[in-house]
Amino acid sequence: MRLLLAAPMIGVLTILVGAVAADEATRPKSKETTWTFDADKADKPPAGFSFGRTGQGKEGKWVVLAVKDAPSSGNVLAQTDGDKTDYRFPVAVADSPSLADVALSVKCKPVSGEVDQGCGLVFRYQDANNYYLTRANALEDNVRFYYVKNGQREQIKSWSGNVKSGVWHDYKIEAKGDRFVITFDGKKVLEATDKTFSQPGKVGVWTKADSVIYFDDLKVEPR
Repeated sequence: MRLLLAAPMIGVLTILVGAVAADEATRPKSKETTWTFDADKADKPPAGFSFGRTGQGKEGKWVVLAVKDAPSSGNVLAQTDGDKTDYRFPVAVADSPSLADVALSVKCKPVSGEVDQGCGLVFRYQDANNYYLTRANALEDNVRFYYVKNGQREQIKSWSGNVKSGVWHDYKIEAKGDRFVITFDGKKVLEATDKTFSQPGKVGVWTKADSVIYFDDLKVEPR
């Protein structure tokens, strides 16, 4: 028996197939990316990252280090330059992906710093002077959310709580449109809205002044 479809039905099916294909093409891919740095050479910058600095002072020194207590075992990414310039923010960003809506997380350990011990996450990064930032400070016991526009850092919101030096912390931000949720050591500490940057950008990590910080298991997932 031969099954015959009327021409109108064929047209409807064609439209439906086309709509599904278009939806699949525009839907964000759910694949996450994680950098453990374990395959990178120690004492060298990690592959697939670029580096910059907001403000003044030295550019920063980003290298992979082999440390015994690395969360993923093996290596970590570290900012090791101790320049004490106060308005100095070294940044390391992954060359890809470029995303707007993300879940971005890292394990970070403040190691030392007299001026600051700031461990930060950056996203929607356009360049070294334009991006969103959340950072946890072990000298101030707080977590803050900022935007950096034209090189000027502006605070959006702040939370006061325990941020320990010499301890690994779990740090995460979720960004969807103009809404942001920040989690620190498994606790939701900040919720905020802001419209400064809506376009896709790179993701990465950040420090301030003489902060020596270790980072591991940097993970990003489209939202």
